Amino acid sequence: MVASDDEVVLYWRPMCTYCMKLRLSLLFTRLRYRNVNIWKDPKAAAFVRSVANGFETVPTVTVADRPMVNPTRRQLLDAVKRYAPHLLGRADR
Repeated sequence: MVASDDEVVLYWRPMCTYCMKLRLSLLFTRLRYRNVNIWKDPKAAAFVRSVANGFETVPTVTVADRPMVNPTRRQLLDAVKRYAPHLLGRADR
């Protein structure tokens, strides 16, 4: 699974409390993003390891092809505002 330079991709896995927290906090935004379960996608898991020093650290998020390992909601939205503002709803800009 290859991320596009025109999207936000959230790599996650089941039972990860950090993933649940980030995903829940994003429900209250208008951010358009794609969820990828690394336990179901070996290529996605390999990508996460490649940007997280060999670990499957999730959530890992790409914003316009720029990886972020375990970002906060604020860090993620700031990156989107900077690199892909068209993916935010009007209220989140």
